[in-house]
Amino acid sequence: MNTKISKALMLMLTIAFAFTACKKEDAVFPVPTVSTGAALSGVPGAKVTITATISAPGGLKSITVLKNGAAFDTKTFAGETSTTYTKEYTVESLAAGAVVNFTIQVLDNANQSSGLATIPVTVTAVPPTPIVEVKGNLEGNVTWTADKIYKLVGFVRVGQEDVFGTITKTGTLTIEPGTVIIGDRASKGTLVIQRGSKIIANGTVDKPIVMTSERNPGEKEAGDWGGLVICGKAPNNLPDDKTNRELEGGYGAFHGGTEAADNSGSLKYVRVEYAGVPINPNQEINSFTFGSVGSGTTVDYIMASYGLDDSFEWFGGTVNCKHLIAYRGLDDDFDTDNGFSGYVQYGVGIRGTTQADQSGSNGFECDNDANGSSNTPFTSAIFANMSIIGAKGKAETSINVQFQNGAQLRRNNKQKIYNTLITGYPNGVYIDSQRGSAKVNAEKGDIDLQNVVLAGVDGWGTNGWGQGFATNPKGFAVADLEQNTAATPILIGTQKPSEWFVSLKGNKILANTSKTGLSTTLWGTGTPTFTLTTGTTESLIGVDFPTTLPAFFDKTDYVGAFKDTDWTKTWAEFNPQSIKYVK
Repeated sequence: MNTKISKALMLMLTIAFAFTACKKEDAVFPVPTVSTGAALSGVPGAKVTITATISAPGGLKSITVLKNGAAFDTKTFAGETSTTYTKEYTVESLAAGAVVNFTIQVLDNANQSSGLATIPVTVTAVPPTPIVEVKGNLEGNVTWTADKIYKLVGFVRVGQEDVFGTITKTGTLTIEPGTVIIGDRASKGTLVIQRGSKIIANGTVDKPIVMTSERNPGEKEAGDWGGLVICGKAPNNLPDDKTNRELEGGYGAFHGGTEAADNSGSLKYVRVEYAGVPINPNQEINSFTFGSVGSGTTVDYIMASYGLDDSFEWFGGTVNCKHLIAYRGLDDDFDTDNGFSGYVQYGVGIRGTTQADQSGSNGFECDNDANGSSNTPFTSAIFANMSIIGAKGKAETSINVQFQNGAQLRRNNKQKIYNTLITGYPNGVYIDSQRGSAKVNAEKGDIDLQNVVLAGVDGWGTNGWGQGFATNPKGFAVADLEQNTAATPILIGTQKPSEWFVSLKGNKILANTSKTGLSTTLWGTGTPTFTLTTGTTESLIGVDFPTTLPAFFDKTDYVGAFKDTDWTKTWAEFNPQSIKYVK
């Protein structure tokens, strides 16, 4: 009996020991926990950090984070018992007061889940950007920063000249990337860089510098403010006296000198919108005005849109420019006068159907001077890789009767145009010798066009250029002064204008643009597609480039401003009417 009891006791002890060992092996750890800090907030674009402290005695396996119920982030671990989780979040452009909830849950190695922990992020209102009014003359070193908006009241001048055109003060205005400048409408706010002074306005592709109207979306108009005027000390062909050295309009902007390499600063990624305020009848400030600006100045990636006068005008000077956009201006896209002899490569001009000036609107307008004199230096600029897109995209589109020429070469100019496309104007190229002999300059080769393609519009008149519908003269791929009066007009020797044009290297006259690779969006209201479609029979790709041009020019194998790269992306804006700059 005692033996049986002893055996039973030993069995019970064995079972108890085994049960105790099993319990120790299968011990249950506490459920993991998540703790968070205070709720977060920020304006759109601000960065906040989602932070949580994790405790997992059973060993951390993973963390899952949801943003408003959708997956935001996951992370796996190697059994840590505690850790801190962080993740940066950029506050989205949501209405003020909107809340974005981040929910965090963890799982341990025993597949135990924590409770849900929520971190709310509240979107706060963007505070109004301070507006700084700027008046009068600036001198010394002045910096405008992107955290403010600068309002031009009246003529704001960097530097100063007296009534005799003598430089009395100088300054350098530096403008940070992303800065917005507005012009006061009532006082015709205008920014003038006087001779001897500089503007350093270097935006970036992501943060362009914008000079624009002060008015709200839907209210902006061409001529809401003055524009940007830069005056330098490079040569021009005006008589050497104070009266003639003042830019048209008589607002104290003197220009000119003998310093061809003069440096007026740098413009990169700069937009000028709704500029061109009238000073006197037929004398408006342009969006960009370059008065005798020297070749030491940098100009690259600049855009003029919805200006009341010319988008770009050069009065003398030697400045070199690349990547220019003239968008829906009223008068001329690229206007050269008074001995401008600089270089320009990559430029596009796009017109609206109704925006044309009473004086007649052109892609290029080129004069030696107002009288067509032989004053030197001659207007002899070189333009290459330009796309001059007139308003007429198809025959049924009605356009303003004041549109004239893709290129009006007149008044004794000696301009040169290479690898350029012109379409959509009543005349493609017009050689006008009414004042000064542009014909003689063309005959001598001083006016030179190479690899220039003129493309008509199907159904527009009898020849694709509106012939039979207009005069003065209009309706020709290539015209001269007598085109609308003489039965067989002659440009040079026995050559008619079109014969002269196609005799030059690489020039073409096409019936239309259908096989050029151009997008029809160039005549739309949205953002244009600029790059070319390849493989067409009349492609603009695969042409020579003049080998004798200065080193400033890139060697390209295409006609126009674009091939397969759209250099307007991100920094350019084709619907500025919709943007609210003053907030």
